[in-house]
Amino acid sequence: MFEKILIANRGEIALRIIRTCREMGIKTVAVYSTADRESLHVRFADEAVCIGPPSSAESYLSIPRIMAAVEITNADAVHPGYGFLAENADFAEVCTEYGIKFIGPTPEMIRKMGDKITAKDTMIKAGVPVVPGSDGLLGSVEEGMKLAEDMGYPVMLKATAGGGGKGMRIVWSAEEFEPAWDSARQEAGAAFGNDGIYIEKFIEEPRHIEIQIAGDQFGKVCHLSERDCSIQRRHQKLVEESPSPFVDDDLRHRMGAAAIKAGEAIRYEGVGTVEFLVDKYKNFYFMEMNTRIQVEHTVTEEVINYDLIKEQIKIAAGIKISGINYFPEMHAIECRINAEDPYNDFRPNPGKITSFHSSKGHGVRVDTHVYAGYIVPPYYDSMIAKLICRAQTREECIVKMQRALEEFIVEGIATTVPLHKKLMQSEAFKKGDFHTGFLNTFEY
Repeated sequence: MFEKILIANRGEIALRIIRTCREMGIKTVAVYSTADRESLHVRFADEAVCIGPPSSAESYLSIPRIMAAVEITNADAVHPGYGFLAENADFAEVCTEYGIKFIGPTPEMIRKMGDKITAKDTMIKAGVPVVPGSDGLLGSVEEGMKLAEDMGYPVMLKATAGGGGKGMRIVWSAEEFEPAWDSARQEAGAAFGNDGIYIEKFIEEPRHIEIQIAGDQFGKVCHLSERDCSIQRRHQKLVEESPSPFVDDDLRHRMGAAAIKAGEAIRYEGVGTVEFLVDKYKNFYFMEMNTRIQVEHTVTEEVINYDLIKEQIKIAAGIKISGINYFPEMHAIECRINAEDPYNDFRPNPGKITSFHSSKGHGVRVDTHVYAGYIVPPYYDSMIAKLICRAQTREECIVKMQRALEEFIVEGIATTVPLHKKLMQSEAFKKGDFHTGFLNTFEY
């Protein structure tokens, strides 16, 4: 087992990893930018190293600075968390070259799943259903328009190196195609340094369902059931739950089996997520694979009583997994609390938190790195907390979440708490009658 793990991340996920490491008897190193000097992950780690100014490029995305922190603290492993360098194959490769264990999959696995065209080809060969679309990158706007006519509108243009909704455009007609093509390529090039675009059939009113998987270094892969992540704004998840109110036992078993196939196809090592789009007829299609821990891993932990961070670390240390497929025993819902104004087009709202009270009680969990007096910096993702509720049934879980949201107090900045309160009171949400476009027409 590792003696000291450096956490190449910040905020709530860094603090989450520190807690598990402490329970496992592993020392931790926090890295931080000057903007995060007062963050709780810095306070609770055994050691902390400042790696640069607020800019991510000069701190959390700087491989040389993070590796320097590894060297001066004698850490023998690095946990990347999510975001930043978590799916950066070059970073994983550098760690390996210096004899430092990267807690996650190999660089080759990250590269295979990081490029969406390669990932799609891999899934087709593995027998996993994929959304109909181009065989590779589009060579020209004319080629794209021809394929769109053959498949039938609407279609989706997607950046091959995309993520977070960047480089994605829905095209409803031939007249819209060329402007959408130009816009998607420009955005993808600016965001990822790669303007490669491919095309897929757009699935109307889809569910976003993902399957949590775990794979060890010996080729064994298991699944830990599904999460429904369909409540989104601009392709960013806001609410996640498990089990999905839409998924029945038959679909759960079929999707779980497909996710295992996906993991086995690349001999996946670590914990990861296979994401699917599911149409109204319960046909499911591979969308992408995230080769890291997810923000919403907490939902799975609550319904199967399973520490996924601990499992990540054990796998990286060469310990075999049980190989058992897990299914939800309870119901859990997570609301992401973001420093955003939902009544002003979700504009980020950084600043000083003047008052903070997190919810408590049976079946209520809060993962956060903030407190009263903390200044939310404007440089990073706007999520400041995750509120997770667990109960025997979905109905009980919604009621518990309503109560927990009433108790969740953040003053000094705007947050998404008011939106979540309205959502939990919505009859459509209570019935499980929603899809990824639900918030586009939801009145709050």
